[in-house]
Amino acid sequence: MRKKLLHKTQQIYIIYSIITFLIISPIFYFTTEKLYLDDTDETLMLNKERFEKQILPGFKIKDISTWNTYNPENLILDKIPIKKDSIFSTIDFSELEQEDEPYRMLFSPIKIEGQPYLYTEKINLVEAEDLLFSIAILFITLIILLMIGVFIITNRISKKIWKPFYELIHQIEEFEIDKDPKPHFKTTTIEEFNRLNEAVEKLMRKNIKIYNNQREFIDNAAHELQTPLAIFRSKIDLLIQRDDLTHGQAAIVVTINENIDRLIKLNKNLLILSKIDRNIELEVEKFSLKLLLEKQIEFFSGQANTKQIQIKNRISDDVIVNANKNLTEILFSNLLLNAMKYNVKNGTVIIELDNGKVSVSNTSDQTKIPKDKLFNRFSKSNQNQQGNGLGLAIVKKIVDQNNWEITYNYSKNRHFFTVTF
Repeated sequence: MRKKLLHKTQQIYIIYSIITFLIISPIFYFTTEKLYLDDTDETLMLNKERFEKQILPGFKIKDISTWNTYNPENLILDKIPIKKDSIFSTIDFSELEQEDEPYRMLFSPIKIEGQPYLYTEKINLVEAEDLLFSIAILFITLIILLMIGVFIITNRISKKIWKPFYELIHQIEEFEIDKDPKPHFKTTTIEEFNRLNEAVEKLMRKNIKIYNNQREFIDNAAHELQTPLAIFRSKIDLLIQRDDLTHGQAAIVVTINENIDRLIKLNKNLLILSKIDRNIELEVEKFSLKLLLEKQIEFFSGQANTKQIQIKNRISDDVIVNANKNLTEILFSNLLLNAMKYNVKNGTVIIELDNGKVSVSNTSDQTKIPKDKLFNRFSKSNQNQQGNGLGLAIVKKIVDQNNWEITYNYSKNRHFFTVTF
């Protein structure tokens, strides 16, 4: 699953924040708890030292009972063997709350009138737990607010920072090498984006220059070939008319003449493609598609009869088209030529015009044309076929230029080409 760069960055930030939160929260809690316990232990030791300095020197054994009565948190216990101070946590019953509560307890050995006794003191930790819980809640709240703030700020700042990048992508997506105007990239305050814009603009200028040079070369080459091909064709015609040619020589000359015809058609088709690419000679006018198709049928009827192919006219509707008439004629001329060229003996070509669609279909002994070879230049479904493979490529160019649609289908040994206007 593909993700936007901004979303990917935010996802990393969120994952990092959650991991950091999960690690820091317990560390913060236990560190705070330890600091509080250390402070409690220090208070217990200070209270013990104060007792030893201020009270113990004049304290008598007979005063123990009275002391314990009025100081339930600082009891003096009799004859418990302990050699040094001991501080620990314990659970004890609270008379005030009437329930067990956590305490921090100090045991310290003392002597009263030379006799060993145990000084005890305890501090209730319930308030400490409430304090720690409050601190933890405050800490978590601050962290969550910080994470939300970072997410919002990062989101807005990232969108602003990455805006030139998305504009660059949009212009690249809309760029067509043979169209105007050319992309214009704005200067940004970010060095990397400026370098990227300059690199892409340089690459585009270089490719446009190469494309224009190639297109100019094809135009020039095609135009320059017209004259020598015409001369060559006329000389071959003169040679065919000679009476002193042997049968073998005549066969060779006929083969040469056929290849010259193919070369002339190739040159013509290359010129047509070049003009379509450059939008040359595209005068638009309104005309009847029905009349255009009927003229095409009349023109190709002679060739069809020679090849023993029947053209069936099923034109039941009319469409007024606003386009270049010459290119539209080339479009259907190529479809009809294609339908007759790849037909069978005693086959049929059917032309239908209905509901704004023109369908040209033909019988055939060949299988369905692969999609990857359908409208590609110089591509043939069968390498033994005659032709230069530009007919359907020109058809597709004309259709695309007029924003029409062409579809191909194969059913019951018939090839169907349908143009929707």
